[in-house]
Amino acid sequence: MSAAGAGAWRPLQRLAGWISDLRLAIGLLLLIAVASAIGTAVPQKEDADFYHKLYDPQPWLGLLQAEGVLRLQLDHIYSSGWFLGLLAWLGLSLILCSWRRQWPALQASLRWIDYRTPRQLSKLSVAETLITDRPDAGLERLEAELRGRGWQIRRKDGRLAARRGLPGRVGPLLVHAGLVVLMVGAAWGALGGQRVERFLAPGRELELLDSRGRTQLTLALDDFHIQRDPAGRPEQFSSSLRLIHPPADGGGPPAADAPRAAISVNHPLRYRGMTLYQADWSLAAIRLQLGRSPVLELPLQSFPQLGDQIWGLVLPTRPDGSDPVLLSLSSEQGPVQVFGPDGVALAQLVPGGEAREVKGLPIRVESVLPASGILLKRDPGVPLVYAGFAVALLGGGLSLVATRQLWAIADGPAGRLHVAGLCNRNLTAFAGELPALLQRLEA
Repeated sequence: MSAAGAGAWRPLQRLAGWISDLRLAIGLLLLIAVASAIGTAVPQKEDADFYHKLYDPQPWLGLLQAEGVLRLQLDHIYSSGWFLGLLAWLGLSLILCSWRRQWPALQASLRWIDYRTPRQLSKLSVAETLITDRPDAGLERLEAELRGRGWQIRRKDGRLAARRGLPGRVGPLLVHAGLVVLMVGAAWGALGGQRVERFLAPGRELELLDSRGRTQLTLALDDFHIQRDPAGRPEQFSSSLRLIHPPADGGGPPAADAPRAAISVNHPLRYRGMTLYQADWSLAAIRLQLGRSPVLELPLQSFPQLGDQIWGLVLPTRPDGSDPVLLSLSSEQGPVQVFGPDGVALAQLVPGGEAREVKGLPIRVESVLPASGILLKRDPGVPLVYAGFAVALLGGGLSLVATRQLWAIADGPAGRLHVAGLCNRNLTAFAGELPALLQRLEA
């Protein structure tokens, strides 16, 4: 390469050296860890109104109101541009580090180094000399001893080279490769994943559409059950689902033998790349009978201003829609409290119980319909994330294997056997093992 060409490459080499610097990679890891911690503290992927209600009255950490949270993309950290940029930067740093350092180190360890003179051995980290009348016989015994311990041997006239623990050199490369694969999987999942959370009442269906608006799958909720403790607190929620696929020809009714599944808290369903979680519960509707009317199914709405997990509806007691009352409840088991416009309690109704007269109107609650909160997650990057973890763990395990190299030269005229070695890990232990090995050769 000409001097001009070398000069043109020099800035790129300095840039590559800076990007692959270990201190930079550690700094990026710390930034990613801090960002991930923020992502666990700030609710993710909620509506903008949610953040205004949460952070406008009381700024996050006393610093950021809703506008700041949204502007910094803290509401969707893991799919934000700056977080994905950090992942890409760290991935590039690991790739360059592997290319500039780990790969040459592996190539160097695969090459056999042939030391020919005792003076060369004396410059190594660990060096010993055995005085013996038969150096060649000592070299033979040393070779047999090392082979018995699983060392690879390369023998030449009057000298040998041996090595052990070569997989340890592959470990750092696998760690870097696993981390890169993991980050690619995380980025793919953040950009191409799908997250849907819906409340579904028994007997209702939820259609899942693809990017072209076509139905991929229909979830039909057959039953939803809430298990409560003796105090009435919910302990477990479980849903019975049917998974209905669209007809292959695009027309006609769905298959009657749709597969069934059950989900509950901490027991999700994984199905064709999707994961269905039992996330929450709610009250969907109340079934009322007003006087001699047929049973009416009326939707319930949440009233957070009345307290946590309070549902209800405003019901007029006159045909012209006047003189309303508020029906409120906190459980599908009831009771249903009836309040007048002035907040005075007028009656208490029990689902399935007798009718009570409220302002001259008999009201009976037949039942309360709960709703299952189902969270759907589709993450195409999960296989890559798991594979990245596996490769990184394998590489971490291999990195613990010490790579040892040893050379020996028999100096017949001087009556000496020169032995020296190198070790990339726990050199102190290796320095203690080498004299013990030579003592066994004298026995």
